Amino acid sequence: MKKTLTFAAFVAVGLFLAEGATAQEFGGTVVLANGTIVVSEAIDPDADPQNPATSAPRSLYVYERSGDDWERTATLRAPEGGGADFFGRFVVADGDRLLVGATALDANGDGQSDGSVLIFRRTGSGWEFERHLRPESAPPGVSFGRFASVAGDLLVVTALGYQDTGGAWVFTRGEDGEWIEDGILTSADPDPQQEFFGWGAHTDGERVIVGAFAGPQLPGAAYVFGRNSEGDWVQEGRLGHEGDERQPAAAVVANRAPVLAVGINGSHALLGLPGAYDGAGTVLNYVRRPSGDWVRQGSLSAFHRQPGDYFGATITARDDELWIAAPGAGRFGAIYAFSRDPAAADFGSATRIGAGPGTDAGDGFGLSISASGDMAVVGQPWDDASLGSAIVFENRDGTWAETAKIFIPEERRPLTALSEVGCGEDGMADQFTCDQVDVLSFLPLDAIGGTDRGIETNDVWGWTDPQTGREYAIVGRTDGTAFIDISNPAAPVYLGSLPKTPGSLTQSWRDIKVHADHAFVVADNAGEHGMQVFDLTRLRDAGGSPVEFDPDTVYEGIASAHNVVINEETATAYAVGSSGGGETCGGGLHMIDVSDPKAPSFLGCHAEAGTGRGATGYTHDAQCVNYRGPDAEHVGKEICLKANETAVVIADVTDRDNPVTLSTADYPAVAYTHQGWLTEDHRYFYQNDELDEMASVGQAQQTGTEPDMEASRTLIWDVSDLDDPILVKEHFGETFTIDHNLYIVGDLMYQSNYVSGLRVLDISDRENPREVGFFDTVPWDESVTFDGSWSNYPFFASGTIVVSSGKEGVFFLRYRRPELVP
Repeated sequence: MKKTLTFAAFVAVGLFLAEGATAQEFGGTVVLANGTIVVSEAIDPDADPQNPATSAPRSLYVYERSGDDWERTATLRAPEGGGADFFGRFVVADGDRLLVGATALDANGDGQSDGSVLIFRRTGSGWEFERHLRPESAPPGVSFGRFASVAGDLLVVTALGYQDTGGAWVFTRGEDGEWIEDGILTSADPDPQQEFFGWGAHTDGERVIVGAFAGPQLPGAAYVFGRNSEGDWVQEGRLGHEGDERQPAAAVVANRAPVLAVGINGSHALLGLPGAYDGAGTVLNYVRRPSGDWVRQGSLSAFHRQPGDYFGATITARDDELWIAAPGAGRFGAIYAFSRDPAAADFGSATRIGAGPGTDAGDGFGLSISASGDMAVVGQPWDDASLGSAIVFENRDGTWAETAKIFIPEERRPLTALSEVGCGEDGMADQFTCDQVDVLSFLPLDAIGGTDRGIETNDVWGWTDPQTGREYAIVGRTDGTAFIDISNPAAPVYLGSLPKTPGSLTQSWRDIKVHADHAFVVADNAGEHGMQVFDLTRLRDAGGSPVEFDPDTVYEGIASAHNVVINEETATAYAVGSSGGGETCGGGLHMIDVSDPKAPSFLGCHAEAGTGRGATGYTHDAQCVNYRGPDAEHVGKEICLKANETAVVIADVTDRDNPVTLSTADYPAVAYTHQGWLTEDHRYFYQNDELDEMASVGQAQQTGTEPDMEASRTLIWDVSDLDDPILVKEHFGETFTIDHNLYIVGDLMYQSNYVSGLRVLDISDRENPREVGFFDTVPWDESVTFDGSWSNYPFFASGTIVVSSGKEGVFFLRYRRPELVP
């Protein structure tokens, strides 16, 4: 009799820790059962990532085939409704039932988020909720229902909050079909540095294996449990890297997702550690000896493996094949299907199933998989700015090919282009609130190339053609850079886009600066993006249909960078916040000679150790100038003022080979030293802290009190002595939102403060700014969150102000100075 491989419910974990994504997006869990596809979305993409309680109740989406397409036929939710429930943390099929985890559900109405497993049954007319499964032995607040596996008459469900270290409940099926609690599993010998036991689970119907994630610097492990002669559950072994083989971050994918894959089948067990070996990944193979000991017996890996493949992120079984995902293989991801050699009771050759046309680099292809017969569903929860999707593959004549893509269309607020809309006496310009700021024009996102799902705008800069005097806005998007002719600001013309570097990731962060008629573009956490260089004079010949431009060159001395800073007087660019490859300079100043813009060359580094969250001298943003301020000792030198996450750092970089730190300054309630700008006389430096408002709100939520801040804060530094900057004022604005980029022109400061939009401040009295105008790009939201206006560019001679707003598009505004009454 042919024995079928039963590693059928391997678990891939997806608690996502990047900015803006805290857990499983659409596609984080997929189930294929009896021709039906079920996809979960346990986290609300519109919720505040720093405040999970703002999440709406979540849903499961059920799809059935309709011809060549897949039609959504049902949407399942917890019957309680209301508030965050994280419904869909796991989904497992059990015959005609679905078991669904909801770790934050308040199932009994006592106001506590205890967690539960919800059971739905398929009937002739659809799906109906049957009952909750939550043992009385589970204490309140343990987040019951994080991971689960079922095989035959055995069910295991984990709770990461049990006894502060995690636990797993085992259930057996009674004669009446009901689940009966059979034991609680905990680790007998956890890692002393604290593990989260329950990070993944699987059962073959006889034994149970439970994963344990121990933090980003530890390798992760798994525990195997079986019954002793008395029928009690006991730990049989701990599996994982030991001694010299310990692999920091072995259970982390792409620096953002803790992931373990675990599975058991009789006397064989597997542990997937995708972050091992610099992210190449591995799957450790274990066998159980007659003595009862579990012994490592080799490992599986991808052929031609490379760092960043993350092989082992997910493991599942299809007939006699073992499928292992590598979400980063070839940048787009792949699945390796290993055949099983029955004679050797081991795995043989592997076939590579590559991602298809519905996948882009960084989508997380394979972070969840479900396969049956000649069909498979592959989740990619990071697709389209983590809106997520699922890909359907079918085996046709021995070849697996993508046949469908399942996703939820993005719902954007309907916005239309505007032209010459003044700020009225009622404080409105169309649907936008305002004061002394008029709309010259507005282009919605889809009018500047942002037509794909999940795309948003970010940074903006500008260029004035020295030959023609025409003004151009340069607008960053998460997938590229848009060029817009605004010579007639009431009728802007979108000329085209420079896409992100092929193979790089679509990410939130893009930054642009201009020097010598060239734009320099970087992107953060985007993989091998480099610094794109684009000759802006090419825009003179554009003006018909929008053009997809190629860069003139790409500087590959860096991979990703958070910002690029340029001192045009010295033709020097500074990539800051570099990561992912090349010379990162600890995240500090990576200095580049751009005197020949099309041939940039590396000059050196500067990083002030001890600053930045990692104490490497990481710089988030900076301004570098030829100093002309009141400090006579440093006049004529090239000075950089750096926002280093934890402090303001002032450095003399005149000598590229020996840059010198002049001073380091912190301030009260540092949360994230973000960005700042000098006054034109170089005497004052105005600086923002991106996270202080959010930290204040978070602390208040934890303590049940009111926030200790009531408005956005701007810090004012007297830098007349560069060796000893003095904080002279904390200015609090008119609104309480997160402040982002600010720039200064003469006596006016222009702040992009996320959901309160553009704020214009008069700083003629340097230490006492006062707001004199504003334009709110998202008046429907006043929360302390990352949305709305990212940046602005106020330096055009015409007075046109370019303002980006993430999901909306780009505004072209003008501040209307109050008329003086004689």
